Amino acid sequence: MTTETIRVANRRTATISWARIRPALTHVALAAAALVMLYPVIWMVVSSLRPGNEIFREPGILVRDLEISNYRVGWNALTEPFTRYLLNSAAVVLGAIVGNLVSCSMAAYAFARLEFTGKKFWFAIMLVTIMLPIHVVIVPQYILFSQAGWINTFLPLIVPKLLATDAFFVFLMVQFIRGIPRELDEAARIDGCGRAGIFLRVILPLMVPALATTTIFTFIWTWNDFFSQLIYLTDPKMYTVPVALRSFVDVTASTSWGSLFAMSVVSLVPVFLAFLFGQRFLIKGIATTGIK
Repeated sequence: MTTETIRVANRRTATISWARIRPALTHVALAAAALVMLYPVIWMVVSSLRPGNEIFREPGILVRDLEISNYRVGWNALTEPFTRYLLNSAAVVLGAIVGNLVSCSMAAYAFARLEFTGKKFWFAIMLVTIMLPIHVVIVPQYILFSQAGWINTFLPLIVPKLLATDAFFVFLMVQFIRGIPRELDEAARIDGCGRAGIFLRVILPLMVPALATTTIFTFIWTWNDFFSQLIYLTDPKMYTVPVALRSFVDVTASTSWGSLFAMSVVSLVPVFLAFLFGQRFLIKGIATTGIK
């Protein structure tokens, strides 16, 4: 065996060894990065099971004295049981989801399939609204809703969703509908379907991935929304979960951190479940709408 043959064999062996080691190193690096990102959540869960005087004394994630009573105390710590705030958030989320699914799908169908005057102009205006932060429009919206007598109700949080105000979802659905062959529209039109029939019988059933993505994003964003809910809801009985959690922090007295962390964990459970069971639809919906 020549020297050159030995070098080639050694090089090939080294290449095979590195090809086997690299995936393991990649998985270790990803696991370490995931642990770093999840550490605050893990610490919060652990802190919800600690006595109040040990929460900030122990930076680790090991529990010495298990304090399950934080959940019981936190559930009844405010003026209303925490069940009330969960139901309030559920009502707002349900209304927002229904509003976005109905209005955004109809607006997307109009932009993707119908021809009308100023279509490109209005589509551009719709895209521009994506870049507008809520702080720009919150004052005129508050004045409008106040004059309508909607303050301290769920209407300001639900009614705008019925008007396709979430331009991101309109754009997402437009991209999805553009990927549906127009031949299906023509075939439905030959069978006697009008615009409404094509939308309801052809386009809408094929939009399930985009609708599922809209549902999941709307659920997560609305459930975690704090700013707009704090602005419009002033009665403690109308508080949603984010606003109720803010009530645990008292600047004039001691804050019950154990109860706060316990109820924070409870508030994260619906979001975790929504992402866990909807992850497959979420990935499919984003991948099929041209948003990479």
